[in-house]
Amino acid sequence: MPVHTSGPTGGTAAVPTLNRTAVVDGHTVFYREAGDPSLPTLVLLHGFPTSSHMFRRLIEDLKDAYHLIAPDHIGFGFSDAPPVEDFTYSFDRLTEITQGLLDQLGIDRFALYIMDYGAPIGLRIASRAPERVTALVVQSGNAYVEGFTPFWDGLFAYVKDRPGNEAEVRKLFEAEATRRQYIHGVPEDRLDRLSPETWTLDQSLMERPGNAEIQLQLFWDYQFNLDLYPGFQEYFRTHRPPTLITWGEHDEIFGADGARAYLRDLPDAELHLLDGGHFALETHGDEIAALMRDFLGRVL
Repeated sequence: MPVHTSGPTGGTAAVPTLNRTAVVDGHTVFYREAGDPSLPTLVLLHGFPTSSHMFRRLIEDLKDAYHLIAPDHIGFGFSDAPPVEDFTYSFDRLTEITQGLLDQLGIDRFALYIMDYGAPIGLRIASRAPERVTALVVQSGNAYVEGFTPFWDGLFAYVKDRPGNEAEVRKLFEAEATRRQYIHGVPEDRLDRLSPETWTLDQSLMERPGNAEIQLQLFWDYQFNLDLYPGFQEYFRTHRPPTLITWGEHDEIFGADGARAYLRDLPDAELHLLDGGHFALETHGDEIAALMRDFLGRVL
């Protein structure tokens, strides 16, 4: 007598998303992994103040066709967050940890999805080893001074005078400031696509003891990313990585001019300005996933 079983037998539901950890340079890195490792690999790098949680839906959408790795940076999400006295919180150091994770996992070639803080990390990796990067997907991942908006005035003032501007910068760690990053620039008819657990999770992790000091140090260190912009742009011009740009047109943190600026050095890049804000993946996830399937299907 035949035995019948119920449940999914194919599609993305049959592909598990795994929550894993690895120890890199003595620090535990949390990462999400899905998809067959024999498929093209896509590395997803998140920004402030979030974590790999921001990619949860995208992973589900793409894991049938790609191998996906989404780490939490040190100091974020569920990775280690050692106090500033015990870890050098810089974008150079976060890059070393990310590169170390990829090397440990044996991932030699990969496409990069870079968002916010993920951009200076991912572009360091790409510009230093261009042969390893198969494509770029850019969502509010700044590499041009045109991308800076008035939002950054207080942060650049903090770089020049830390004690005099710290109190103002600490307001960015408050719950309403975290929520604003998600809702600002989102049209009325898309607000109901936002999930409150996103900013609630971000805020709960940011309020861990010592985390404000971590974020203050990274804010201060951000200035050194700008020194690398000419090198990033030279990488674009010289190596012409296939690039898809999906950017919230109303992003108040990294403005749409920063997206358009990519076309100076990557004239073949595909630019899509979406009717959304900084976290466009939350409100336009279906559109971004469809654009990625089409784009990556052609270039990889």
